[in-house]
Order: sequence, then C-alpha cells, then structure tokens
Amino acid sequence: MRAHPGGATRPAHRDAHVQDDDRIAAGDAGMAAGVLVTIAAMESTSTYWKPPFYCLEEVMEVWLLNAAQMKAVPGRKTDVRDAEWIAQLLEHGLLAPSFVPPPPIRFLRMLTRYRMQLMGDRTRECIRLEMMLEDASIKLFTVASTLTTVSVRVILAAMIEGERDPVVLAQLAKGKIRRKIPDLAQALEGHFEPPRVWWRVLISTGEWSHACTEEVQRRAA
Repeated sequence: MRAHPGGATRPAHRDAHVQDDDRIAAGDAGMAAGVLVTIAAMESTSTYWKPPFYCLEEVMEVWLLNAAQMKAVPGRKTDVRDAEWIAQLLEHGLLAPSFVPPPPIRFLRMLTRYRMQLMGDRTRECIRLEMMLEDASIKLFTVASTLTTVSVRVILAAMIEGERDPVVLAQLAKGKIRRKIPDLAQALEGHFEPPRVWWRVLISTGEWSHACTEEVQRRAA
C-alpha cells in the first residue's frame, strides 16, 4: 500500500525475485517513490518465507503472519490479491505477528536440532555394530558399558587388521575395563570373518557421527 495526500492509500505492485539484491530493492522502491517503508508483513507458507524475511529484517521491521488466519478470508485467489489484503489488514492494525527468534537464537536452535539428529545417527550405528558383533558370536557389549569407548575401538581396529587371539585382543583394553580382562577375552571368542572393508566403513561412520556431535556440542555451548 502506498500513502497519498489526504491520507488515502492505493496498492502499488512490484515483483521481487529470489536474489537478495532484488529483495532489498523491494524495500528501497518505497523510498525511491518518496515513501518511507518501515514495516513489512508476509504469510508463513512452508519455508518460502525465510529468505525474504531474513533479508528484509536487516532494513525494516518484518511481521510473519499465521497462514491459517490469512486463508480464512475468501475471494483472495492470487498472490497479488493476498498481498493487497495483508497490506490492508496491516494498515488497520488487524494483524498479530508470529514470534520469530532473533538470529543468534535461530542459529542455536539449528545446532541443537542437528545435534539431536547426529545423536540419533550415532545410536543407530551402535545398534548396527552390536547386531553385527552378535552375528559373529562376539559378546563385547556384555563386558563394555558402550561400544563407543576407546578400548572397544582399539580392539575392533586390531580385529579388522587380522588379530584373532582373544587374549591378545583383551590386553589392548584401557582404563577400568582392564579389571575385566578374563571376561573380555571370553567375550571375544567368536567368528569374526566378514569383509574387512565393511567393518571399516561401519566403524568410521560411527566415529564420524561421534566427532560431529562433539563439534556441534562445542559450538552450542
């Protein structure tokens, strides 16, 4: 909506493309016409609102509107008419913006969500590793508290390289688990004969998930 003498308003249309420069120009267009644009409103449709919102919030106040509220108005079947209707509602103070976290909170939320996804990936890899060890009659999980410990990784690396003697493998344990070496040696008596490359891929994937989780945790702290 563009203001005119006497307080009247009329719609003014301008297309904005996906590039940042065009979205900034959408805000500059009003200034070029002698109108100071101080607020913009847009409908929260899927994730399409995010690029223009993040760009325009740098130069003006931007309101994100509930899509259900907008769709409740009949007869607005095109994007242009939707935009006109939003502008009229905004002009008359009939809209309430949805909460959009500021950039630092958005970044933190992205990190925490990604961390949860990585933790889920890591858990699935541990379950897959446990199933493969069980299939090989290797009962490491009955002795070690988790299959992600340093001792387990060292033992599995030695097995991949060809070591099969359970006593030798048990001696590779580190830390508190060394108190369980006899039980550990017994748990390592199995038939570890699947392709080595598959074990390398499986263990590397788990270690990658663990490293990524630690990095995301560090950045989110």
